[in-house]
Amino acid sequence: MAKTSGSTTAERKIAGVTVNARSVISAVLAILAVWFILMNTASAKIHLWGLSTVTMPMWVMLAVMLLVGIVLGWFGKRYRDNRK
Repeated sequence: MAKTSGSTTAERKIAGVTVNARSVISAVLAILAVWFILMNTASAKIHLWGLSTVTMPMWVMLAVMLLVGIVLGWFGKRYRDNRK
């Protein structure tokens, strides 16, 4: 098989958007994360380092943790890209 482009990963353009395995996996994981958050609506007690206890819906805590993970991943990617 001959390469059709200079890229080493399989990429396709769909409606002007480049789609590769990484973007498909990211989209599937995002959908699963949102589904998991929406399924957990009960209230939960959260202990903040022994200083206080907060009661909030579980979906709020999960959404905050998802956002923290996204931000940490973004900073990690920027750090890795800057080291090259």
